Amino acid sequence: MPQLTPSQARVTNPVLTTIAQGNQQNDLVGNWLFPRVNVGMRGGQIITYGRESFMQYSGMQRAPGTATPRVQFGYAGAPYTLLDYSLEGKLPYELEEESLSAANGFSIDGAQLAISSVSEIMDLRLEIAQATLATTFTNFPVGNRITLSGTAQFNDYVNSNPLTVIETGKGAIRAATGKKPNTGVIATSVWDVVKYHPVLKDYTKYTGREVATLEIFAALTGIPNWYLGDAIASNDAGTVLSDVWGKDIVLAYTRTGTLQAGGAPTFGYTYNLDGYPLAEDPYVDRNQKSQLFPVTRVEAPVIAGAGAGYLIKTAIA
Repeated sequence: MPQLTPSQARVTNPVLTTIAQGNQQNDLVGNWLFPRVNVGMRGGQIITYGRESFMQYSGMQRAPGTATPRVQFGYAGAPYTLLDYSLEGKLPYELEEESLSAANGFSIDGAQLAISSVSEIMDLRLEIAQATLATTFTNFPVGNRITLSGTAQFNDYVNSNPLTVIETGKGAIRAATGKKPNTGVIATSVWDVVKYHPVLKDYTKYTGREVATLEIFAALTGIPNWYLGDAIASNDAGTVLSDVWGKDIVLAYTRTGTLQAGGAPTFGYTYNLDGYPLAEDPYVDRNQKSQLFPVTRVEAPVIAGAGAGYLIKTAIA
């Protein structure tokens, strides 16, 4: 099977990169807490925000000819470093010839299969990194974190109350930022317990439903956007499976719309290097009789404003 010519490579590079950039697993939720922001360098400083928008400046009322107060929003905080991650998707000749053949010896469907598989693995890697950052107890200020134990854990249907714990978290975020949380991520293992909780059932009985839904939960908690942390990961041997989001709940005020100028006040970002993910020219491994499709991502999730988040650790036993 012939190598791609330079002209073919020039045509397929943008196409393959578009495939790589367009692939994302639907059931991953980390980007709701850490919206993606493109940056131009692999290193810099995290854009964090103070309380300038809440301050009242005495000079706003001014006499003729006096100076006008100046306000600068956003400032550079701790340094960040983007890391490079690369994988290659392998497309054996046999698969291309028998299932994905094309008249020119190259099938975009085959490329999409290889790149999509690689992208899913890399998406999960990012989800794990985001979940680790968002569920690490020491990443939050003292007033913005709690570890539940004993009768306070939500599987104790007699003594616990998920709504009051979440209300406390909402108050902590508002006290720190002036904003109420608009996003919550709840681990699947926690939701499987909470949706049957008697406190929720007292409300859901009026809806005609047997158990609460995330939509009902959003209405009861006053947090409009709830996402289920459902991802599962295994070790490299494929012998051990674990829940990526553990037994935790994360509340946050986060901007999930279009972000300008490196971001807006939010709990976190996922910094992504401009132009990435990037799919390189496919090349032939003659020994393995396969085409290889390299994909590279350059990214790092960061917490920009820990006070805009609240961690409920070990919400269930």
